[in-house]
Amino acid sequence: MSESNNLPGRNRRRFPGISSRAYEHPADRSALVALRKLSGFDTVFKALSGLLPERSLRLLFLSDSVRVSDAQFTHLNDMLRDACYILDLEKVPAMYVTQDPQPNAMCIGLDEPLIVVTTGLVELLDEEEMRAVVGHEVGHALSGHSVYRTVLLFLTTLALRVAWIPLGGLAIMAIVTALREWFRKSELSADRAGLLVGQDLRASMRGLMKIAGGNHLHEMNVDAFLKQAEEYEASGDLRDSVLKILNVLPRTHPFTTVRAAELKKWEASRDYQRIMDGHYTRRAEDKDTSVTDAWKESANHYAETVKTSKDPLMRLINDISSGAGDLGGKLRDKFTGTPGSQTQNPPQDSPPSDSPED
Repeated sequence: MSESNNLPGRNRRRFPGISSRAYEHPADRSALVALRKLSGFDTVFKALSGLLPERSLRLLFLSDSVRVSDAQFTHLNDMLRDACYILDLEKVPAMYVTQDPQPNAMCIGLDEPLIVVTTGLVELLDEEEMRAVVGHEVGHALSGHSVYRTVLLFLTTLALRVAWIPLGGLAIMAIVTALREWFRKSELSADRAGLLVGQDLRASMRGLMKIAGGNHLHEMNVDAFLKQAEEYEASGDLRDSVLKILNVLPRTHPFTTVRAAELKKWEASRDYQRIMDGHYTRRAEDKDTSVTDAWKESANHYAETVKTSKDPLMRLINDISSGAGDLGGKLRDKFTGTPGSQTQNPPQDSPPSDSPED
């Protein structure tokens, strides 16, 4: 600990009794509510809760991975305990390092959360970048995300096994698709938790850049990386908007540039500053949470997202909702990427053309 004063965030703030609602992305909450309302989800979830091989998963990692402790991967153990201390998570989850060159981390488990990080991730990130990742996973644990993540893993495997059953496969894939949509949003919440733990935006940005482009920071630039997110959002026409949706559907995580842009935006917000100043929602208040208020907050978030988005589809939705313009013309323009100027009538006082008629 003698070198600790030279590292960023060692005098980091702690958040006693913090509720996950303090940092959860509005889209995370609304997607989870929508997921729970999905026809048949409650029935499937309750049935799976008793069938999921959680004990098998724990035995698998215990037997074929390295458990983080005071004796193994001690620097990760320190980070884990530190993250739980900052977010006031009383019971420290078990954590394992598993051999896999692909950089990845996950938090799973029904009864108790279990954190797994790959060797590819441990070797890729420096200490402060890894601290943000550990905080990210502890954020998942505090939010209760591990339960639904476990169901998603199981159903994804099951969907492949029963793909030959038409109706069964379709029913499972409907729930898998809904779970993936929710999980992508939950990643934005967990990124915020990682920032609250690390309290170093630069480290969080570096970690995301490395996950996208490997260990070549000398070849990368944060501003240019964030510019990619702006270009991705605003580029093309409605065809590109549709392709974006199709590209993201099979993923469990949002695109990395989008995550970076979302996190930077939140770090600059009043909400983040209020948490850092000690003004945040406490767990003791969770029992008084209003579902209606959560829906309103999520609806306001989506309305603001549509209003400010540069995405062609979002701009079209905003135009339609505000009653602006001609729907047919706007659809044509958005799909072709060109303005429909040919449909505009010339001004009444325009002088007659000197060109001969055809």
